[in-house]
Amino acid sequence: MHDEAVTHFDDQILQLTEGHSFLYETFGIRPQFSWHVDPFGASATTPTLFALAGFNAHLISRIDYNLKEARQAAQELQFVWQGSPSLSAQQQIFTHIMDQYSYCTPSHLPFSNRSGFYWNGVAVFPEPPADGVYPNMSEPVTPANIGLYAEALVANVKQRAAWFRTPHVLWPWGCDKQFFNASVQFANMDRLLDHVNSHAASLGVSVQYATLGDYFRALHALNVTWRIRDHHDFLPYSTEPFQAWTGFYTSRSALKGLARRASALLYAGESMFARYMWPAPLGPLDPAWALQQLRQLRWAVSEVQHHDAVTGTESPKVRDMYEEHLASGMLGVRKLMASIVLDGPQPGAGRAAPAADPGAGPAGHFVTAYNPLAWTVTTIITLTVAFPGVSVTDELGHSVPAQIQSSTETPSAYILHILATIPGLSYRHYGIRPTAGTRQGTQEAAATMASTLRFGRRLRRHASLGGRRLVPVLNDCYTVLLDQDTNLMHSVRERQSNRTVHMTQEFLEYHVNGDVKQGPISDNYMFTPKDGAAPAWEAVEMEIVAGKLVTEIRQYFYRNVTTRDYTYAIYSRLAHVPPGGDAELLCRRIEQQYHVGPLELNREAVLRTSTDLNSRQVLYSDNNGYQMQRRPYLAYENNSIARNYYPMVQSAFVEDGRSRLVLLSERAHGVSSQGNGQVEVMLHRRLWNNLDWDLGYNLTLNDTSVVHPVLWLLLGPWSATTALRQRSGLALQHRPVVLFGELAGTTLNHPGPQKHEAVTLPPNVHLQILSIPGWNYSSNHTEHVQNLQKGHGGEAQADLHRVLLRLHHLYEAGEDPVLSQPVTVDLEAVLRGLGPIAAVEERSLTGTWDVSTLRRWSWGTETGHCRGRSTFPSRSSQGPTITIHPKEIRTFFIHFQQQ
Repeated sequence: MHDEAVTHFDDQILQLTEGHSFLYETFGIRPQFSWHVDPFGASATTPTLFALAGFNAHLISRIDYNLKEARQAAQELQFVWQGSPSLSAQQQIFTHIMDQYSYCTPSHLPFSNRSGFYWNGVAVFPEPPADGVYPNMSEPVTPANIGLYAEALVANVKQRAAWFRTPHVLWPWGCDKQFFNASVQFANMDRLLDHVNSHAASLGVSVQYATLGDYFRALHALNVTWRIRDHHDFLPYSTEPFQAWTGFYTSRSALKGLARRASALLYAGESMFARYMWPAPLGPLDPAWALQQLRQLRWAVSEVQHHDAVTGTESPKVRDMYEEHLASGMLGVRKLMASIVLDGPQPGAGRAAPAADPGAGPAGHFVTAYNPLAWTVTTIITLTVAFPGVSVTDELGHSVPAQIQSSTETPSAYILHILATIPGLSYRHYGIRPTAGTRQGTQEAAATMASTLRFGRRLRRHASLGGRRLVPVLNDCYTVLLDQDTNLMHSVRERQSNRTVHMTQEFLEYHVNGDVKQGPISDNYMFTPKDGAAPAWEAVEMEIVAGKLVTEIRQYFYRNVTTRDYTYAIYSRLAHVPPGGDAELLCRRIEQQYHVGPLELNREAVLRTSTDLNSRQVLYSDNNGYQMQRRPYLAYENNSIARNYYPMVQSAFVEDGRSRLVLLSERAHGVSSQGNGQVEVMLHRRLWNNLDWDLGYNLTLNDTSVVHPVLWLLLGPWSATTALRQRSGLALQHRPVVLFGELAGTTLNHPGPQKHEAVTLPPNVHLQILSIPGWNYSSNHTEHVQNLQKGHGGEAQADLHRVLLRLHHLYEAGEDPVLSQPVTVDLEAVLRGLGPIAAVEERSLTGTWDVSTLRRWSWGTETGHCRGRSTFPSRSSQGPTITIHPKEIRTFFIHFQQQ
């Protein structure tokens, strides 16, 4: 059960694909029903993905307590969910919400002081009780109490039946940590079921053991017309007035960032390896070893999507395990990438992987940058070097625009910015050499040195006096006005519309309670502020580092006037490039990185951006990076601040009738609009409480780390930001991967990959994956099952010839007059650099179904859809030319002609 609030849908698909492929390859099994009972709220992305994977029904449980109560009373716990507004009925799915008892058997027995139906008790870890007596064991079923047990079970079944529209009631038996002694459980339940069924006429209930499939098949066989739910999600999730589960949107920010970086590295490594292997392997790399590195990271990234992993709701020891698995997997893939780039022998064969930092060397270093996106990208590559004078050249020896400046972290180091334009799924190679200065008349002009202008410390109590002395920082797309009297941002002028938007940014903290005797508490899961956020700084310093390529604004926020070390910082960056062509995404963003922490105890830190946009306090935030949700501010009797927090996985925005301010993120955060024109992002949390449950599981979140999250800001008219938002979000998530090596001489005789033909897709289509998965199952289901029956399943070598391709249309229907149109892609032309295509098979989302044989159930709905089975998708293709429609995700197996 992946989390549904803070996971990116790329990673949801990855973990689902890895799991489905394992089950199918090993057992020939293809799941068709979900059991998503424990994630803390339900996203509208999940039902769409499950429909695309071939599921017939979806089951969830945790939704807001007020909403569940209302739906229960109205018999609306079952419906057909159209999770995507663009795909709507094409990928709808029947959905069942568990009632107020959730996924557990009711524990109260009116005739006993012990819990009911838990005859093996509660599991004890790591060692079982020596006497075999577990806590909370239910009374065994005996002739003396079997009638009482039957009455309790039947009463609960009838209570639940009133909340549903059919005579079939799903009655979950068990709970967390149950069935560790299954024979005891079934021995008691067998007697109870026999008794109930032998008295069915008088009790009015019959009972049978069932799977989810049995239950949903029984529902599907009934002639029932179901209500339709649209694309709205079930977030946020609250269980009581002061229990809003919105804290986990930010908990363990460092883990959230690591998980997404690992995912991005895996994405790049997959396509890099596929390009290495096709049309023919380019060197001595062992493909089996390479596949092992990729698989290790696939499973580590998949594992951390769990609803008690990337959520930050695990204990420190378990967090350490996730981080160790991710770090180990990332190291393996970086070794693989280094082997491909250097075209060298395997690790352990006498050649070290490249260093992670191009420090000083006699001849300098080469840098290889790989663009994993299927578009040409113009961006700034940032490196740390040990010398202030440096020249940068490309593969042909031509000088490359570059800028050098002092480091914010290490006084003895320097930051080198390089302007790079890299075609899709391609490499650029650069030589970096120390130089005494600019050598005029040569091709190796030195990188320009940025100049720094410093502004002294300004006090917060004088902020009201600001607005009189403004300093402009500008590029061809924006003018950022900074207030010399406050050292804060004052406003931003967006040049396309020539509108100036008043905009300020500051750090605030919510103070929260940690003593259960004093009231509700915040923990890993929940956010329960005492009051509104308070400013977390008393003074701010500012530097403007101005250069020809990049200008950086550095703002340092101090908790106290006399404090030496800052707690918070904002590093804002504007690139000096023309706004057109491949550089448009670079020109039209304000890049910001933050320094946050260490926090004081029981503080929750937010960055609040306040504007004069008349947003009417309506926020838009994304579901898992797949689609946007409209979030109007809702006033509650209690806990309104926390209940108006939402997950931001990749983007959020506020807007008025003329302009839109977009925030793009490289990790998940909580986001809210607590005032008109405001958007605040929770960046970090440090908590401790004395709740027994939290203490028992070490879930107090005493996180003393410093985190460095990144946001990109886009400001402009709706039309411009609509066109830019999706691709800019991908550019942030999938920045070029940079690898280093030492230069052996004075020329860049680079040993890396031969020049590839670029892979370029239309601007509204994203290459979601290009990989060699290595699965050895036959694409023909009958043949695969026969191989398993013959015992051949585990003998086959990894299949290195099948290439997995997944494409995603980035835009909603009607979102943009041009980019929302269906687009036709000639796969043969796009993938020409990998060789001639021999065959194209369209598959289900996770690859286990041939779409021509997949028939998902169709459910009768109030709009008149017929019952029975529906073909999925409506536009399947077995040829190299495909048409992809708004928000579609299409998955293919590509077979290239072997050279």
